[in-house]
Amino acid sequence: MFAVSNLTLAASRLGTTRSVLLGTARPLHTAVVDLAARKGTREKARKAKVKKVVEKVGFIRHDMRNKGKLNINQTDKHIDDSWKQDPVDNCWVSKYYKWRVYTVEEAIRCHRETHHPTMINLPNAPLMAHIELNMQAEKITRFVDNFQRMVAIPHKFEHGENRNIIVFAKGQENLKEATDAGATLVGGVELIKEIQNGDLQVSEYPYVLAHPNILPDLVVIRGLLKKNKFPNPRHGTLGVELADMVKRYLHGIQYSAEKDENQKNFGQIVASVGTLEMDAKKLEENLATLLKDINTMRPKREGKFITRVLLKSPPSGEQLKIDPFLYVPAEGKAAAKKGKAVEEEAAEESDDEDEKQASASN
Repeated sequence: MFAVSNLTLAASRLGTTRSVLLGTARPLHTAVVDLAARKGTREKARKAKVKKVVEKVGFIRHDMRNKGKLNINQTDKHIDDSWKQDPVDNCWVSKYYKWRVYTVEEAIRCHRETHHPTMINLPNAPLMAHIELNMQAEKITRFVDNFQRMVAIPHKFEHGENRNIIVFAKGQENLKEATDAGATLVGGVELIKEIQNGDLQVSEYPYVLAHPNILPDLVVIRGLLKKNKFPNPRHGTLGVELADMVKRYLHGIQYSAEKDENQKNFGQIVASVGTLEMDAKKLEENLATLLKDINTMRPKREGKFITRVLLKSPPSGEQLKIDPFLYVPAEGKAAAKKGKAVEEEAAEESDDEDEKQASASN
């Protein structure tokens, strides 16, 4: 055994392969064994032994998390000029004085002068209301979600939009009621089958209204209708009063409130309330109806929801400020407190009364 091992060791040192005869035994082949590790294995092993130190970061306030990053100075879009003084004459630098507040009638008259045939020559231009909102919700870290609504107005006008309306209902009376109100297309189960077969394109009708009696049959084309097109009582597109629904979507004002991407507490609505050729009183009533409908979305907190209203009429860049609080309340009311908060306030009030009585007796 010792002789064989010595021979093998000698052969390995020489780096050659040899045959060793052990009497009558078969030849034993010995060779050099390369025990070197693969390239990079030892380096990986050394790296694996190094412990990764994870730096623990304590609580960081939300207003300090972006500290050190690129910070672009952004001006507050809520314009408050209440601290400025009133102009003393009819010529002033607007930078140093308050914006002049017009009545709706005065603003309409000014826009009519600008759009006179001797100037812009668009006497029937649309009158646009630019309404700025404070989207702050009940809590400081919460904001009102974007919303879209359709409001019925007392005086209709030409919107210049595609107002095709399709109405689904069962019963000749309901179908006749929708047709008389001005619906573009009305029908029942047979109309649903046409849409299923591809004979009718629903994309041509931006508004889809329905009576509750046909809702189970309408479910089969739910996938063909967009999410916001399927009749829903919350959107006012599903109900028994088909005539009122059709008139609201045919002649009403559609508007949407959207938050600013960089300043979440600032929102804006741009909507047309009529044309300049309409009577000023009718335009004012349409505007008042729009403001009252927007005010229904007010969050339950103190402070203003509608902050500023400007009347514009493109293509003119003139913007005239009006007072919206002639039509809606300026300040809101906070939500009523419940449970422990009410009990704590009541306890504090009773303690104050006890102290006053004690001091009075002394």
